[in-house]
Amino acid sequence: MSRESHADSYYAATAHPAPERPPLNTRKHADVCVIGAGFSGVATALSLTERGYRVIVLEAARVGWGASGRNGGQIVNGYSRDLDEVEKHYGENAARTLGAMAFEGSQIIRQRLADYAIDCDLHDGGVFAALNRKQLDGLKKRHADWQRHGHSELELLDSDTIRRHANTDLYVGGLLDKAGGHLHPLNLVLGEAAALEAQGGIIHEHSPVTHIESGKRPTVHTDDGAVQADYVVACGNAYLGNTVPSLRARTMPVSTQVVATAPLDQSTVDRLMPAGTCIEDCNYMLDYYRMSADHRLLFGGGTVYGGTTPANIEAKLRPHLARTFPELADVDFDYAWSGNFALTLTRIPDLGRIDEHIYFTHGYSGHGVTTSHLAGQLIAEAISGSPERFETFSALRNIPFPGGRSLRVPLTVLGSWYYQAREKLGL
Repeated sequence: MSRESHADSYYAATAHPAPERPPLNTRKHADVCVIGAGFSGVATALSLTERGYRVIVLEAARVGWGASGRNGGQIVNGYSRDLDEVEKHYGENAARTLGAMAFEGSQIIRQRLADYAIDCDLHDGGVFAALNRKQLDGLKKRHADWQRHGHSELELLDSDTIRRHANTDLYVGGLLDKAGGHLHPLNLVLGEAAALEAQGGIIHEHSPVTHIESGKRPTVHTDDGAVQADYVVACGNAYLGNTVPSLRARTMPVSTQVVATAPLDQSTVDRLMPAGTCIEDCNYMLDYYRMSADHRLLFGGGTVYGGTTPANIEAKLRPHLARTFPELADVDFDYAWSGNFALTLTRIPDLGRIDEHIYFTHGYSGHGVTTSHLAGQLIAEAISGSPERFETFSALRNIPFPGGRSLRVPLTVLGSWYYQAREKLGL
């Protein structure tokens, strides 16, 4: 059996020590079997063990091997679709319920850090940065919408005050979310996995699922073992593959790339990003970045539909970094890596049931750090007999990508070109 290691990333190089869990090699029984040991799977499993359930997690590679150990490490509240769009397409009740939950994922993360003493370099504060007046007007509207739903830890920034967060000529303003922030994502999921095991949960790594046998007590099969449980939760997200065939067409894998510079001196850090917050811009194909605990600039972007990795990640991202901070145009990169997230056509997370005993969650569309933790809480509530909040998400219609699997990538690329052209024209 192939035993894949974590991607060659800054996060893997600076991860806390973690045990390598043995593969599943026998038949076991549990209350719940969770497929995938990323944020979704571990968060769901931990929420369930906290409620007293016996949980087994099956992971094809290592804990945090996929997007959870490769992302930008930003705590971004809300969803990839603004709440006014949710209300427009799904109605006032859906917008009200999703709006009330929009910041809950970040609250769950902070509570877990406190409850289980997880060390993952948390720093508070995240900024949405506007490159033009239209984007700034959009942020003003988002600010008003979030306040309408009870979220008040927000501050609008003008072209001067945003320089406390990103000292660049690029932005005309922004929106500071004081409840946002950034952290070391791999150390977060490793810490949560350790907490899960301390609660009695079991994780089997190097145990790819081959198929699920449905029924009153579904059975999850691997090459060398099986888990029979009352409930199954599929949490593979962009890395689920064809494990659950009916889910494959509901999302599209999209790769995003990250580089980590060599460590910067303190004066450069203080000059470029004095507040220590993280940034994501408002472009359709956005850039995002932050300083690590050891003073590296972690800079991400370079979206590729279909989930392929560019031949040269550094060449793809360097012009974006240079545009943002010209003095770093020639900075050395110590790490460069790629990872996939799952995109839905609606940009709304896709939570639901395949049948009475099999749940799934995926499609966070770039907001996976926070929304995965919310999803885990909602699924645990549903399995525990309180499905109301989960059902708000599961009732939202998931629209398949046009053109099926063969055409969804080229058609989505055409759509992205359209929106990028509008941005360049200021429309």
